[in-house]
Order: sequence, then structure tokens, then C-alpha cells
Amino acid sequence: MADVELYGMSASTFSHRIEIALKIKGVAYEYVEEDLQNKSQNLLQYNPIYEKVPVLIHEGKPLLESLIILKYIDETWKDPPLLSNDPYNRSRVRFWANFINQTVCVICISCHIGTTNQ
Repeated sequence: MADVELYGMSASTFSHRIEIALKIKGVAYEYVEEDLQNKSQNLLQYNPIYEKVPVLIHEGKPLLESLIILKYIDETWKDPPLLSNDPYNRSRVRFWANFINQTVCVICISCHIGTTNQ
């Protein structure tokens, strides 16, 4: 088992945000692709409440929910910080992250629903 593992799904923007943060921080990790239609026993064990991705495993301990995982990554691996020390710059980053969540995620969900209903 690697020191850091990420259980994710290639179509999940929530998984991608964790991958981006790990790459910014220079953290080596093992990626495990999950099929949410056929969930692995590891995913069910690590996230028995929601049974979804992303799940970050660090030193054998699971972390759940992408925003919580992002905060953990930023607090655990200090440099470089994910957000600026300047409040204005932080607010701009948060605005664009929210914009992406509201637009790209909605488009991805709409496309996914469209393909599963055919």
C-alpha cells in the first residue's frame, strides 16, 4: 500500500480537484479508479456512509469529502499553499472554484444523465 492513495473516478470533478491539489503539492500517490456501479470492497470499507468518491487514504487512514480532503492536504503538506495569504486573492480563487462547480459539474451531470437514459 502506498503512503497516499486516492480512490476516485475519472468523470468526477471532485476527484479531479484532489488530484490537482496533490500535484500542486508534489505529493506522490497511487490512484485507484472506482466504478460506482460496481463499488470495490475497499471503497465500501473506507466510506461506508456515502459509498462515493473521492476518498484519500493517508498512512492507512481514510479521509472523505473533497473540501475536507483539500483542507487536510493543505494543512499536511504546507508548501506551496493552495490559497494565497491575501484575503482578496483567496476570495477570487473561491469564486472561480464555485463557478466551476456550478457550471461544469451541472454540464457533466446533464451529459451523464443523457447518456444513461438512452
